[in-house]
Amino acid sequence: MHAARLVADLDRLAANLRHAWYGPARSVFEDLDPVGWERVGRNPVRLLRECASDLGSAAARPGYAARVHDAAQDLAAYLDDEDTWYRRAGGDPNRVVAYYSAEFALSDALHTYSGGLGVLAGDHLRSASDLGIPLVAVGLGYRDGYFRQHLDASGWQHADPARNDFAEAPLRPVLADDGSRVTVEVSLGDGRVRIQAWHVAVGRVSLYLLDTDLEDNLPHHREVTGQLYGGDDDMRLRQELVLGVGGARLLDAIGIDVDVHHLNEGHAAFAAIERLRRHLEGGQSFASAVELVRGELVFTTHTPVPAGHDEFGWELASYHLAPLTAELGVEFTRLWQLATGPGGEKWSQTVLALALAGKANGVARLHGQVSRRMWAGLWPDRPVDEVPIGHVTNGVHPGLWVGPDLAALFDARLGPAWRASDGDKAWQRVRDIDPSVLWATHVAARRRLVGQARDRLAAQARRLGVGGGQGWAPGGIPDGRGLDPDALTIGFARRFATYKRATLLAHDVDRLAAILGDDARPVQVLVAGKAHPRDEGGKRLIQQLVELSRDPRLKGRLVFLEGYDLELARSMVAGVDVWLNNPLRPLEASGTSGMKAAMNGVLNLSILDGWWDEAVADLAPQAEVGFGWAIGDRSEAGDEATRTAADAESLYRLLTGELVPTFYTRDEHGVPRRWVAMMADAIALLSPQFSTHRMVADYVDQAYGLFTPSSEVA
Repeated sequence: MHAARLVADLDRLAANLRHAWYGPARSVFEDLDPVGWERVGRNPVRLLRECASDLGSAAARPGYAARVHDAAQDLAAYLDDEDTWYRRAGGDPNRVVAYYSAEFALSDALHTYSGGLGVLAGDHLRSASDLGIPLVAVGLGYRDGYFRQHLDASGWQHADPARNDFAEAPLRPVLADDGSRVTVEVSLGDGRVRIQAWHVAVGRVSLYLLDTDLEDNLPHHREVTGQLYGGDDDMRLRQELVLGVGGARLLDAIGIDVDVHHLNEGHAAFAAIERLRRHLEGGQSFASAVELVRGELVFTTHTPVPAGHDEFGWELASYHLAPLTAELGVEFTRLWQLATGPGGEKWSQTVLALALAGKANGVARLHGQVSRRMWAGLWPDRPVDEVPIGHVTNGVHPGLWVGPDLAALFDARLGPAWRASDGDKAWQRVRDIDPSVLWATHVAARRRLVGQARDRLAAQARRLGVGGGQGWAPGGIPDGRGLDPDALTIGFARRFATYKRATLLAHDVDRLAAILGDDARPVQVLVAGKAHPRDEGGKRLIQQLVELSRDPRLKGRLVFLEGYDLELARSMVAGVDVWLNNPLRPLEASGTSGMKAAMNGVLNLSILDGWWDEAVADLAPQAEVGFGWAIGDRSEAGDEATRTAADAESLYRLLTGELVPTFYTRDEHGVPRRWVAMMADAIALLSPQFSTHRMVADYVDQAYGLFTPSSEVA
């Protein structure tokens, strides 16, 4: 009886991805089989299959079955709770938002993301769930995710398959009442493709992943959802038609009446065309249909980098859109004009979304300004500051990104409110925590991270058959023994695009060596991240850093950790002391990794770009001591080489003149009092402002229009 209940409870917990951000639920899987949990890639469904024969003995463990049952009951109470922020704020429960994104970072059990866009989308769903927003989401169910990264002996990045086995994943097929698969169809230039869907429970939010891998589809149609961001422009256009048009049709097919369609980047812009088709089908004129679409469409643009905006030529766009154009009953040239704008020569998904969205926004205040300048040509009769693109600054999800050591301390000292929508006051209570306790908690996280880094580096060195006998050597990969669990630890982890300037710290290797080589006040740097498989420049940056890590002057204190994933990201933002971010301003739209670090009391060392520009301007005056350091100034003048040299000089000066002395100035108990005071400032001031709870509430208030006229945002 106890074993049967245990199995049922574990199955319920595994089927809902709340376990990915709620520690008590996650811990029951970790404790069931710690080694197995890592071996299966932290996939609870696969873990339960592999442990099926051992669940009887697990049920007999003292207290384990009770813990699992408590976690299952907690999940049930969470799902049934109607006393949510949204209800308390007067939100209309009958209005629904559909959130479309090409990628979602939900857990390591689903390889459905590549980088920051997907992580942001995942955090959006997590906070929508916690706040009780009536939101559904649509993405693509890729058979192959982005990729798993490994480096060869030269430091060159290679991409390994990241397969999604839906039979062993926390999802289920979307079925009709008669038990058959729900399918919809989308016409491409070379025929109709049939689409099925998978349902993923993300707390209270439902995510539907679209899948074209059906036996009755043509082989090349089955491959449309074969690989995340795989293939050429033709494949990208096919994927985006399936996401946008197929996503809107799927929601109609399963009976979800959507009031607001939120496009997370231009990949999903074809949802606007499908909505246009529905209004034309209902008898509206083209002009009236356009206005109706604008009344229900929200668009978020995520990057000022031109390569981040999908464009297609006339021949390709007209070929694949011909069937949809025929369904609309309009000339393709009318759609072309919407998607090119004045003087445009290519179909732009961003231009299309901006043309049909009633609300459009960038993802930080500075990014909103940059976006207005960037797209001002679409509104030639308006001054730049009146271009209708606002901003909703990004955030991160507290429950996912605060590390386990600090989360336990917060639960004990701040209460559960820090995880919730009403956590603003709770965050302020971090100042009441004894500095020695806060410091000891962070030190534990750093030591855990250094241990994990050593394990990864040792495994990498063994795999390649190289490595230095002392932890570093020319031609060998550092094996981790050069890392010190008590040294000032700097973290740099992100997508390796050239504008992010991953090698800025190494602008002057002699100066870097002097900083890292000081045995009295040691400093070490942990680097991780992936370059797009076709980004040769990004891959060269990784290789340069790996080569630099072998310089004996650095004593093994700069390392590159391969295989960047959600788990490593969580460990790094919790365990480092300083988070480094040094893009070329203003090309970093937001940069949420620094927000994650700040929630863990990690101090930011960053260029004044994206969210950091906003944080320094608005919140630094409220700090008791400070919560980090700004590299350089807000100037965008001068050529790139000159600006890079100036930013590197500022970086070295801050490290030697401020960061290192502050970190190593200790009281009689070994606590760096000023540093810990800055940690408290970072947590108290930055956490509530740069939480996705605040971000999603801003979307509800400013963009979605979900509140009844008499309600006010609580």
